[in-house]
Order: sequence, then C-alpha cells, then structure tokens
Amino acid sequence: MATTRNAHTGWIGDLPKGAGKVTLDSSGLGTFDVTWKARAEQAEGKTSPEELIAAAHSACFAMAFSAALSEAGKAADYVNTSAAVTFVPGTGITGSHLTLAAKIPGISQDDFTRIADGAKAGCPVSAALAGIEITLDATLDA
Repeated sequence: MATTRNAHTGWIGDLPKGAGKVTLDSSGLGTFDVTWKARAEQAEGKTSPEELIAAAHSACFAMAFSAALSEAGKAADYVNTSAAVTFVPGTGITGSHLTLAAKIPGISQDDFTRIADGAKAGCPVSAALAGIEITLDATLDA
C-alpha cells in the first residue's frame, strides 16, 4: 500500500533576512522555525532542510538495517543510527554520512558489515539521495 506524507512551509521576507515555519502535517508533531542563517551558519534553535533530511535518512537506515537483520535470522539488542547531511552554500547538499552502532548477539563482523552496507544501499531515502555521496561508519559493539 502506498503512503504519502505531507509537510508545508510558510516563508516571509527575502532569503537572507526572511524566516519560515515548517509544519509536519501528516503526523501533527509540530511546527519548526527555519531561516537561511540556520541553514548556512548556526542552527540557533531553528531547523533546516538538511536536518530534516538527516532525520529521514537515519530513521530509514535504521529500519532497513533492522529488516535486513530479521531476514538474516538475527535480532539486535540495540541499533543506534545517525545521519549528518552536509550543505555547502552555492553548491547544495553534498553528502550524507551515516553512523551505526549496534549490539547483535551471534553475528560475525563480516555479516554485520555486509548487512549494514546492504541497508545503506537499499534504504529508500538513500535511493532518493542517489545524487550525493553517502558514506557509512558501522560499529559492532561487544
């Protein structure tokens, strides 16, 4: 079954001095302030498109990794993921760096690495970000 999720943004002013508010419509989880300064310099309590993409990428990767573990007959004690999305003014989004730390009883390092790499490639958000470099640091905790 296909799903569609919605958000909207209202913006007032020009790019350097203006400001906007992003609202997560589908979940109703909130409205978040956005500015060019928060995007290109310091966040100062505001979000950016890159932070929202990072949230989506880390969540998608965690799901893809967990699904691949299940398919391999493994279950994690925990899976922690993060994504760092880089934005260069004048160039755009240049990369997403995924970090994974997981504790998985009975898995070999080779299987862990293979599953993590497959999840990175198979995550639908990774596919949507195919135009940028996606890297991964994966750590199997003892």
